[in-house]
Amino acid sequence: MMATIILASMLARQESFQHTFTYVADKDFHTVSVAGTFNGWNGTANPMSANGRTWSLALSLPKGRIQYKFVLDGKDWIQDPKATMSFDDGNGNVNSVLMVLPDDYKTPAKSGDGVISVSALAHKQIPPYFTYDRGKLALAIQVRAGDLAAVVAKVNGKTYPMSERTSDEYVALYRAVVPWDGKTDLNYSFTLLDGEIAKTYGSKGLTDADNSNAFTLKAADFHNIEVPNWPERSVIYQIFPDRFDNGDRSNDPTTVVPWDATPTYDNHFGGDFAGVKKHLGYIESLGVKAVYFNPIFVSRDNHRYATGDYMHVDPELGTDAEFSALTHEMKQRGIGTILDGVFNHTATYFAPFQDVVKNGANSKYKDWYFIKSFPIVLTGPPNYEGWFGYGSMPKLNPHNPATREYLLNVPRHWDSVADIAGWRLDVPNEIASDYWVEFRKVVKSTNPQRWIIGEIWGDGSPWLQGDQFDSIMGYQFRTSALAFLATESIGPKEFTDKLMATYDSYAPQVSRNLLNLLGSHDTERFLTLCHGDQSLAKLGATIQLTWPGAPSIYYGDELGMAGGRDPMNRGTMRWDQIDGNEMLVHYKELIRARNSSIALQSGDPVVLMTDDSKETLAFARVLNDDVAVTAVNRSKHEQTLLLALDGKVPLNANLKANGFINVLGGGRVLLSPAGSIAITLPPESSAVLLPGAASTTLARTSPKSHMVRPVFESAS
Repeated sequence: MMATIILASMLARQESFQHTFTYVADKDFHTVSVAGTFNGWNGTANPMSANGRTWSLALSLPKGRIQYKFVLDGKDWIQDPKATMSFDDGNGNVNSVLMVLPDDYKTPAKSGDGVISVSALAHKQIPPYFTYDRGKLALAIQVRAGDLAAVVAKVNGKTYPMSERTSDEYVALYRAVVPWDGKTDLNYSFTLLDGEIAKTYGSKGLTDADNSNAFTLKAADFHNIEVPNWPERSVIYQIFPDRFDNGDRSNDPTTVVPWDATPTYDNHFGGDFAGVKKHLGYIESLGVKAVYFNPIFVSRDNHRYATGDYMHVDPELGTDAEFSALTHEMKQRGIGTILDGVFNHTATYFAPFQDVVKNGANSKYKDWYFIKSFPIVLTGPPNYEGWFGYGSMPKLNPHNPATREYLLNVPRHWDSVADIAGWRLDVPNEIASDYWVEFRKVVKSTNPQRWIIGEIWGDGSPWLQGDQFDSIMGYQFRTSALAFLATESIGPKEFTDKLMATYDSYAPQVSRNLLNLLGSHDTERFLTLCHGDQSLAKLGATIQLTWPGAPSIYYGDELGMAGGRDPMNRGTMRWDQIDGNEMLVHYKELIRARNSSIALQSGDPVVLMTDDSKETLAFARVLNDDVAVTAVNRSKHEQTLLLALDGKVPLNANLKANGFINVLGGGRVLLSPAGSIAITLPPESSAVLLPGAASTTLARTSPKSHMVRPVFESAS
């Protein structure tokens, strides 16, 4: 299940209200649960009670937009037949939607009426309300959308006007960026202006203007969020090992199928480490700086998400020594290795579980799992907890000390035998947060630059406060891109609003390392969702490779591979489609541009314009005096975009004299005396503009003056 991130999710972090879910079944079920954005889409966390065929459950829900589904017998996820609203995530999932709103939302918001909706007000000294990045403190307060005339921040005796950063139909975020050295104690409050009233919002809530109503923070108590600095400067490449290339026939299973066979849930194609090594030149030529491997540990499944042994790689992929050698060779080429860690569940043939099967209640491993009764039943409905109710994936109990110690030894082991740049964590929302706190300490103990990415499909705020993950998989980005490009359910304005809302949900240094993606092993191919329109798929790539984050390319997307839902999205790599591939040329141009531009790697986003009627948009990335501009024409007609840059981006002497170079196709774009530019885009096309110079060539390549080589090891 996936959930969208909207600004209303910030409102959802406060006061909660009782709501009773009710499901009237048309037949008998053993269990019915409700899962949604309020519980991380955990299908077992909130079981409902039955009165005949009527199932119900009262829950305290956060305010805001709630997405949910009913889970029948632990396996069938359905919409609420009585729901009046729904949300289509663009990937075949339609979720029921419930709005939970307080009483003061019953009357419309009106600026200037002197009435403030107190329930919407929020500020905490955590993101997105309090962030510190590159010597700048960003203070934000949440208010009801359309409710106020103005908001002012008062910080250590100085006044800073606040501007509306992002908003939706429920809440708005006002923000001010102020200088702070991180060493001076803070004393601050917010003045809310509406009509003839002025109220102070501070530690005591909303009061009349009162100097004693302030938030305070001692600098000695402040601990900033720290993430690795190389991911934001890197492009990531995702490989599904069985489908990349079969480089060693000697380790093939007897059931291996031909490379051009149709993928199924069960078949194996023989892809292996030798196949990856064979194509390291290709991977390096893309310009990517890390490879994220889907699981590589011992497993009988082609996806390997049911682990049989965490301490060894699957023999069908190669040997432990071959994998170790591969990671070292990749590192020599400037390419890091990211492993997929599946710590929520195992395979039934994992040795500890087999011991429970054999010895039942007498097994020393019985507390490693959530066993309901003995003996273990391996056929039919399981008498133990399994992931999504699947008996083939029994759920581990990380609260058991022995289980936890074993799992924490997994990253320790691979740290000692291979060059590991990071870990991607499977379904981490189903594991208690205190485990991830300890996991982070273990992973970072030998290398603070090791990257931790959680598979969170919605709002990742609970895990991205600096004590658990560095990043999450960017399904929020993907959902917005699909809505704009594939389904056309939103226009440029709403699209950029959603991108900015996601960006503003986290500390800037966190947002710059989000693993933004268009596709993965769990989704339909982006080109397929664009109905085979390569021009639209190219637009997706342009936005992904130039928006803040660490872009992740699913193997073959750079070739324009198609594929529907699992298993069709896991087809074999089409090595026969490389020569003369226009999509590949487009990706390489974008990656070269990103690798050459400090602004595209680490710059702050600035939305320059949107035009829903013409289906166009433009945004910039800005870091100090470096700037890059992305312009997009989604329409089926040629469009000219007029971009006023003065006052929005730095216009240094070089830009004023030489303008920009379009790295997608060449051509120079000069500034007008007023500091604006005009660029004409063909239908369904884009431009990426980097600062030009008098001697810059107009060839379809990009400058390399700022090429960055990631550093995966500790800086010590």
